[in-house]
Amino acid sequence: MTALAEIMPGGPFEGVYAVRGVERRLARSGRPFLSVELADASGTARAVVFEQPDWFRERLTVGAPAHIAGRASERGGRLELVIAQVREAGDADAGDLVPRSHRDPDELFGFVLHLADEVHEPGLRRVLDALTGDAALARAWRSVPCTRSGHHAYAGGLVEHTVGVAAVCQTLCTWHPRLDPDLLVAAALVHDLGYTRAWSVGATVEATEAGRLLGHVGLGVDLVGEACRRVRLPQDRMLALLHCVAWHHGPPPGQAPGGASPEAVALMRANDLEVRVKSRLEGGGLDAPAQG
Repeated sequence: MTALAEIMPGGPFEGVYAVRGVERRLARSGRPFLSVELADASGTARAVVFEQPDWFRERLTVGAPAHIAGRASERGGRLELVIAQVREAGDADAGDLVPRSHRDPDELFGFVLHLADEVHEPGLRRVLDALTGDAALARAWRSVPCTRSGHHAYAGGLVEHTVGVAAVCQTLCTWHPRLDPDLLVAAALVHDLGYTRAWSVGATVEATEAGRLLGHVGLGVDLVGEACRRVRLPQDRMLALLHCVAWHHGPPPGQAPGGASPEAVALMRANDLEVRVKSRLEGGGLDAPAQG
């Protein structure tokens, strides 16, 4: 079995890969072919099917793994895989095809719990306990990415990003003691929880219907708001917390830029800083937009 990152032009390849996309196209000659995007834990690759494209189209399911073989070539300086065979992946674990954080997500979630312990205000602490104590949510918190192809685009990316942003916010509270540390750290820990409802992780990472329609910020406001109401957090503190979540990418639609609380500004900038540094470390540009 050959990982996508190890395939070299001019040789054969074979392995179990996730099918991220399939598109039927026409060559200049008018002959149909398939353009296929494959992925595994090592990366992504472009593939094509020239022979019997309709037969192959029925056997390549987007979001599912498949056992694929063929030959690698080079076109326009880029690797191109020519698919010759495809069959079911058998008992292959679809989760093995998704890139994963180099850091242990369970250890990172331990940092989340430690940071939650630093929040002393009873109401906010109840909210954090309700969220971290939800077994299904905690599993998703540890396993989903932040983005599909941007920063922290791997399983465990959300919890890694969460810890990074919360650590920056803790430092800001030390330097600016007039900030509300309990509110800011709590907001940092929950600001991206909408991703747990926005992504579905299988052989590939796909947006859920809710993710496509509402986005992770709107989903996060709903999720955190549900927890606030469940533990009966006072209205003023709930609004302060949800304000931070809603503003962590900047003013929501219809809101003036100057309307953010100091804690919302701190979270917004901490989030942006963590994303930009991470993106640069991974080879991205200095002006990478904050998506998480």
